[in-house]
Amino acid sequence: YTKQKHLHPKSRISLPPASAPEAVSPSYNVNSAPHSPTVFNVQSFGAIGDGVTDDTQAFKMAWDTACQSEETGVLLVPKGYSFLIQSTIFTGPCKSGITFQIDGIIMPPDGPDSWPIKYSKKQWLVFYRISRLSLQGGGVIDGRGEKWWNLPCKTHKGINRTKLPGPCDSPVAIRFFLSSNLTVQGLKVKNSPQFHFRFDGCQNVHIDLLTIKAPALSPNTDGIHIENTNNVKIYNSIVSNGDDCVSIGAGCFNVDIKNITCGPSHGISIGSLGVRNSRACVSDITVSDSVIKQSDNGVRIKTWQGGSGAVSAVTFHNIQMDTVRNPIIIDQYYCLTKNCPNQTSAVFVSDILYTNIKGTYDVRSPPMHFVCSDFLPCTNLTLSEVELLPAQGHILSNPVCWNAYGIMQTLIIPPVNCLLEGIPKLMPESDVDRC
Repeated sequence: YTKQKHLHPKSRISLPPASAPEAVSPSYNVNSAPHSPTVFNVQSFGAIGDGVTDDTQAFKMAWDTACQSEETGVLLVPKGYSFLIQSTIFTGPCKSGITFQIDGIIMPPDGPDSWPIKYSKKQWLVFYRISRLSLQGGGVIDGRGEKWWNLPCKTHKGINRTKLPGPCDSPVAIRFFLSSNLTVQGLKVKNSPQFHFRFDGCQNVHIDLLTIKAPALSPNTDGIHIENTNNVKIYNSIVSNGDDCVSIGAGCFNVDIKNITCGPSHGISIGSLGVRNSRACVSDITVSDSVIKQSDNGVRIKTWQGGSGAVSAVTFHNIQMDTVRNPIIIDQYYCLTKNCPNQTSAVFVSDILYTNIKGTYDVRSPPMHFVCSDFLPCTNLTLSEVELLPAQGHILSNPVCWNAYGIMQTLIIPPVNCLLEGIPKLMPESDVDRC
């Protein structure tokens, strides 16, 4: 087949293609089992894989064909090839489950100057309204982010001679939107222009054996960000980047993070929450059996003043810190400028458990910060078997507390004597939005 024969100029991701080649069996499927999945190799749909030719339409046709298949299929990106893909939305719902098997390399256009004007600069690969998708393989997703990170974002004049930051949209590499029953495993993802993975409005997400890498100074390159997403498992992965390894936004619950090696990075964060007086509810979050190294933060909860809602039932357990600047931090005064005003409402932070957290901290900052709202204290903070020592020198820094209520169940190093005991008296129930 010639390339032109397979590409249809009017193909749209949400519509079945006008014509498509027959699915081919994979070369590795020696034993043709009667119920082995049908394989849709993108090269059978005209993909070249030379890293220069635009293979977007071939991927779209392969997706459409697999999506319309009555039986579970494998969309195969073969090993030994590099495929250039434009900003694309893979749309469902599909008739059955799909395994998106990436064994080769997938990459976007190289930088903002190569990005077609007609495509959004906020996203690259989007999976929309998909159920039963497995994104997996031994290949690489290369976001080619360096030219995006280097954008000047020059300030420009606003009203009344004010200065405003310039537009600087950068694409999220892989976004799942309103999707469910998702598995992402085994892939190497690197150098995203912005977030590497983002999940919005999803449920039943299982992430395993991922490797995410970007330079420590690459801006806003969160590894995995989830928002309004529940029943999430993030296991056995390595994240090294320029922002949070994992960030948990508003509307998330039932999240289990285990065996993550994180750093250099900004740590594992809940938040920021409550921006622009919004309501945020986050609960039942567990982070365990993980390592955070050479990072700005360890385990962090950050909220803006003026928000509402609650963060509750959060456990940080068995975490090793290695030269982390802020190993344990609750910051209810999160602000990106110097002039955020004090506000009386806040996201209520309660029932936070820290157990078996040990290691070293960067002496430029105290090892623990519990800095809570003036008007709505943090309550029921519990520390057990926490031992944090300076990475250099021998002098222990005192933890910092503000309006934080909690207990030390065991000897804590350094001791958090600044925690307030009991339950705050001046906290009307009407001020607490428990979600």
